[in-house]
Amino acid sequence: MPRNPITTDRWRCGRGEPLLVIAGPCVIESQDLVLRTAERLLQIAERIGLPLVFKSSFDKANRTSVDSFRGPGLQEGLRILETVRKQLGVDVTTDIHEPAQAAAAAEVCRIVQIPAFLARQTDLVCAAARETAARNSVVNIKKPQFIAPEDCIHIVEKCLSAGNDRILLTERGTMFGYGRLVVDMCGIPTMHQTGCPVVFDATHSVQRPGGRITGGQRAMIPTLARAAVAAGADAVFLETHPDPDHAPSDGPNMLPLEKVEPLLEELKALRELATRFTA
Repeated sequence: MPRNPITTDRWRCGRGEPLLVIAGPCVIESQDLVLRTAERLLQIAERIGLPLVFKSSFDKANRTSVDSFRGPGLQEGLRILETVRKQLGVDVTTDIHEPAQAAAAAEVCRIVQIPAFLARQTDLVCAAARETAARNSVVNIKKPQFIAPEDCIHIVEKCLSAGNDRILLTERGTMFGYGRLVVDMCGIPTMHQTGCPVVFDATHSVQRPGGRITGGQRAMIPTLARAAVAAGADAVFLETHPDPDHAPSDGPNMLPLEKVEPLLEELKALRELATRFTA
């Protein structure tokens, strides 16, 4: 069975635990921006009293256009994330796209993330699970946009078969027609039936897929995040940026950094209320 809650030396996530915050820019643009953003997020999390894992991608491989900005690549991206971890004392996470990337990412990241489009790839999922298990770390699987929440059990079984019972599942919306995602909050308790803690991705859930550049409705991020935490989400995933309108990737669905603190204050209160009623 998956562990719930998941316990590390810096945070706990799952049944009865405080809301875990996984946050950062969509993609690594520069070491300076990543460090500044991580430092501000850590200040916010410490003031509010919530655990933080910093997130940013070294490569946005799942892009519509061949001309899209992708990031600095595996080696440089992991070097920057390791700098964040060492300088600020915060755990970090990133996503991988190939089995060969799993070991390097697990050396640096406390959580290794599998993107939604790739979560049916058995070799990738198992590689991430094996490498994180070897380091007492965590694998985070984003539910594909094209599967039902209850079918996440098959992905969980792959991770367990590879030796890791520290598994997070992330809800990030479901495709509905062309260029639309919908979020069914019933999916959160359904995904809980796998035994795993459940994360809600509040920023990718407001994407408007399609076209050369993916759009988004960032104004809806707080609404969906509140609903998800009230529905029992154990963690919230937020992509954020100091100036999202000029970010090279996913700007329309990133939360401005200045709006993170008031939202997290609300989500903390909702988590405490939801936990009290489900204890």
